[in-house]
Amino acid sequence: MTADCLFCKISAGEIPAEKLYEDDEMLAFRDIAPQAPVHFLVIPKKHIQDPANVGEEDEALIGRMMRIGSLVAKENGITDFRLIYNNGLEAGQTVFHIHMHVLGGRSLTWPPG
Repeated sequence: MTADCLFCKISAGEIPAEKLYEDDEMLAFRDIAPQAPVHFLVIPKKHIQDPANVGEEDEALIGRMMRIGSLVAKENGITDFRLIYNNGLEAGQTVFHIHMHVLGGRSLTWPPG
């Protein structure tokens, strides 16, 4: 855990979130500013700053993020969805703890904007 990280504080239970899934390694919770009818985040409890900092030892963990995202999407009634990882400020990353956005529940356009 990194003391000043918002998502580390959420995973530690210090900041409330609408949790959709939790286990020893992973947490899924609703986005506070949803961009689609269904929009939630999946984070590892291990602090990794961003996708560019994923190490070889993290490959299985990141694969689990995709599986958990798909599982929670299905539990929330969506089978068509978009997965998004942002890396850095110019890409739209605002919290520097790796996280995967899962969006669905409406038709999504490409490119996103």
